[in-house]
Amino acid sequence: MNNRLEKLDFEITPVTFKRVLVAIDEDDSASSILAFNYAVALAKLQQIPLGIVSILETSDMNIFDSMTPDVIKKKRQSLEESIERYVDKARDFGVEHVEAIVSAGRPGSEIVEHIIPEFKPDILICGSKTNKPSGSKKMFIGSQASYMAQNAQCSVSVIR
Repeated sequence: MNNRLEKLDFEITPVTFKRVLVAIDEDDSASSILAFNYAVALAKLQQIPLGIVSILETSDMNIFDSMTPDVIKKKRQSLEESIERYVDKARDFGVEHVEAIVSAGRPGSEIVEHIIPEFKPDILICGSKTNKPSGSKKMFIGSQASYMAQNAQCSVSVIR
């Protein structure tokens, strides 16, 4: 038997997770909904806790808004209300343990550096929306999803 075939001599074992985290992009409802659906189905099927995270992207605000506490407070409150709707949907679907997580900063780095170490998921599920490439530029997944896939200390599933 050659070396390549020997490597294929293994048993398939069921994949189980203890915690799942789904990233919801405040600006991209289509791919976020797909990722959310996937994460909710996984959490219900395996009867595991689900974390739903969204990051307030302060870098997207103009300089005046980013320096105005009331504007930031209103945007964060709106984001928290949106994530609570996701929590309600997950619970209505049958997921027993659901946690809402809202933070601020660059989504990829905030999730990888702060949210994942605190929530401790086995898998992060995120959506990805990219524009069609122009010229020789080719991007297969969005920059934040790519960052998380390359840097997260857990498995990452990018849903398109």
